[in-house]
Amino acid sequence: MNLTEYAKHDALGLAALVAKKQVSPTELAATAMRAIEAVNGEVNAVVETYPDRIDKLDERTLGAGPFRGVPFLMKDVFGHEKGRLCENASRLCKGYVVELDSFVCQQFKAAGVNIIGRSAAPEFSMSGTTETMLYGNTSTPWKKGYSAGGSSGGAAAAVASGIVPLAHGSDIGGSIRIPASLCGGVGLKPSRGRVPLSPLFDEGGLGFSTNHVQTTSVRDAAAMLDYLSKPQVGDPFVIPRPAEPYATLYQKAPGKLRIALVTNDLLGVTPDKDVVAAVRAAAEQLEAMGHTVDEVKADMGGMATMLSLNSLFFFGFAARLDGLGAKVGRKPGTDTLEPAMLKIYEWSKSFTAADFMAALAAVNVARRKLAQVYVKHDLWLSPTTARTSEPWGNYHLARTDVDPKTNFLEAMFAVPCQYTIPHNIMGTPAISLPLALHPNGLPIGVQIAGRPAEEHVVLQVAAQLEAAMPWRGRVPPLHVSRAETIGNPKVAGAKTPAASKAKPKKS
Repeated sequence: MNLTEYAKHDALGLAALVAKKQVSPTELAATAMRAIEAVNGEVNAVVETYPDRIDKLDERTLGAGPFRGVPFLMKDVFGHEKGRLCENASRLCKGYVVELDSFVCQQFKAAGVNIIGRSAAPEFSMSGTTETMLYGNTSTPWKKGYSAGGSSGGAAAAVASGIVPLAHGSDIGGSIRIPASLCGGVGLKPSRGRVPLSPLFDEGGLGFSTNHVQTTSVRDAAAMLDYLSKPQVGDPFVIPRPAEPYATLYQKAPGKLRIALVTNDLLGVTPDKDVVAAVRAAAEQLEAMGHTVDEVKADMGGMATMLSLNSLFFFGFAARLDGLGAKVGRKPGTDTLEPAMLKIYEWSKSFTAADFMAALAAVNVARRKLAQVYVKHDLWLSPTTARTSEPWGNYHLARTDVDPKTNFLEAMFAVPCQYTIPHNIMGTPAISLPLALHPNGLPIGVQIAGRPAEEHVVLQVAAQLEAAMPWRGRVPPLHVSRAETIGNPKVAGAKTPAASKAKPKKS
């Protein structure tokens, strides 16, 4: 299989070829490795590969699920697979080997994917871009030197560049949807409590964080949700689930819905006019389908709410980093943490229980303000990010000019998170779809969000937009099918394959 043929399929498409014995999982793994060699030097999405799953794959170890044999990447944060590295993209955790599989990892394996390596992430997932002092910067496949977003930026860049059709992502404030927007992919954040995090946590980030995948199609997102959304013994709560599988339910018509169009500046950031125009075009398409769209102003309390989130996300953070460092014999400091992260580490030591409780109350108020949108509306339509991808450096945790007590949140998170973090606060399901290209040539993500536990409605409307405003024909400049154009002709039959500029390490 050549790289162009490989990259034209979504994950279920490749799995269908495996089921028909037109290609083997071993052949797909080898092709994925060629894809890494072709473009990873340009996008820097993959930080490690697993030869035992590529060169020496035992196909009998693969699960029998709908994605059997599909090459897959685990994120370097929350990517807990027994015996593998999970370094949290931090020099503090370099060399840390995981002691057991998480539930999410177990379910990925049950779904049949072949985990061939790790994808890049920012340090401890605490940035809207994937740029690190440990592994370097990850680029959107649409423009070298521009951010892939974060924190699941490596995953999104790998999918959008054609390295793999499916990759693990996690989302505490937009970390699946932001990179999907900046890389031109599909990113679904499930509802709070939909994807168990056992046995590592009760709720990631106090319920704000959830795991899922970066994809190129709505159907891949739906089918994987069937595997990840299985309640476990000991879960703090279980939310309603439809009687039918998401893999079939997403294909059904949702009926006529009332949709809220939200483009106001929730965190003081005026959205790019062309981004807003793309969202309005989606709104017009939805109206043409029979849905009703009303322009609505949402309110989350502005930056004051973000300051409260600081106390929630970073309460106990210093103790957590101390514990992680102790496992590998290191201590937090200038040689192990990036400058902005070190400031947060030190600042978090000052948080009190009273700060934490006050923050809980403030975020509860913000959640109820935001939820007013759903009193009269079924869905929330907005930009995913206020702007398209920006050059590296704007949100890098290596910045020394930000202080968590003053400008850190506004400088680092207002632009990428303005439209995504409301759905982490509410726990509502939300998906980013690559419905347009900006005049600057970069992708624009449009976000659809639903009421709690109504992923099926979100997926149904996403499928309608996918059919009406298809994106599969768009190929970014840094893509495996353009390997010769970007100077790395690692394709089948190439006479003089060029060496990759940056090779991921092999375990």
